[in-house]
Amino acid sequence: MKRPMEGVRIVEVAQYTFVPASGGVLAEWGAEVIKIEHAVRGDAQRGLVKLLGLDVVPTTSFFPIMEGPNRGKRSVGIALEVPEGRALLDELIRSADVFVTNFLPSAREKLRINVDDIRAVNPDIIYVRGTGFGARGEDAGKGGYDSTAFWGRAGSADGVTPGGADRLARMPSGAYGDSMGGLTIAGGIAAALYARKVTGEPSVVDVSLLGLGAWATQYSVNQALLVGGPLPKVQEPRHGSSSNPLAGSFRTADGRWLLLTMLQPTKYWPEFCERMGRPELLTDPRFAGDAVLEHGAEGGDIVAEIIGGITLDEWCRRMEGAQGQWALVQNAYEVGMDPALRENGFITKVVDADGVERELVANPVQFDETPVKSRRAPQFAEHTDDVLRDLGKSEEEIIDLKLLGAVT
Repeated sequence: MKRPMEGVRIVEVAQYTFVPASGGVLAEWGAEVIKIEHAVRGDAQRGLVKLLGLDVVPTTSFFPIMEGPNRGKRSVGIALEVPEGRALLDELIRSADVFVTNFLPSAREKLRINVDDIRAVNPDIIYVRGTGFGARGEDAGKGGYDSTAFWGRAGSADGVTPGGADRLARMPSGAYGDSMGGLTIAGGIAAALYARKVTGEPSVVDVSLLGLGAWATQYSVNQALLVGGPLPKVQEPRHGSSSNPLAGSFRTADGRWLLLTMLQPTKYWPEFCERMGRPELLTDPRFAGDAVLEHGAEGGDIVAEIIGGITLDEWCRRMEGAQGQWALVQNAYEVGMDPALRENGFITKVVDADGVERELVANPVQFDETPVKSRRAPQFAEHTDDVLRDLGKSEEEIIDLKLLGAVT
């Protein structure tokens, strides 16, 4: 299997999911990622107990909220505020290709891990910052999470909340924007590595949750900028759309939701009617040819009635081999068991610290049609001694560093 990032070393001083997720992706692509954790507390995310109302405390050594962004890394516990600990970071930086952080400007200043500090040790290193609101402007020093910067401020929450709702729609998953951000940062790092190889010049790479969120909602933002104001909250018919009966959500007789997105109703209406055993609709003047575009809401009610009268299994039987686009709305477990994901290698197996085989969603990029092989996330400071030995430290020196409180 080709692992295009083999030979690349990344030093990560970051926590939570946004930014660390980039290291998880790059590790699956073959990079060596050394995760620097606080010598006492570790990554702050290890202390989370609830997310979106769900308990996230692990009952075993397998901790999904840490496994996702930290798969395949090595963890080192270093006290960067201790001079001897900071000196160890410099040693790691000298042999690294990339330095990655999401610490706020005040913390970067205090710990001396700003661009100039890192480049003073390794002038050729690629420096990567993940921020909430960008590296410039009055909000540059402000902390942010994907719930605030990506979901709220960048328009997604407003876009999925109906007009007049008494509560705001929340993110559909923990680390929703963070995970997309990690993949985005990984792409930026790959581009910077290529640019350095071609030009010899290292880059400073910046990705913000706000910028990522605006990119995700760019169609709406671009449209709003064009019209010069907020977009109206369009109230679509309950079933179908005003101009397309085959675009919308519909519920089967056994309570399963289907999403139909057949954007060319004049093309797919005949196929739908034939497969549903309703040939009379083909000659109904309301839906013949382009007339279907004028009667989307009426047609949508008919489609809802048809689908509501059959089970999901019956729908699937009738639609087997159909050209029209549709999908079953799946819950998280169904996604994990999705045959297409599994057949294409996007559910990967890892062995946890207890030797138990587990499963994770793999990053969505494959090279040469080959699924990734991932490794579990590290336990806190699991690799401190090994990494120090790689730096040439003797066992006596390692013990001394621990006594000084420089490492864990």
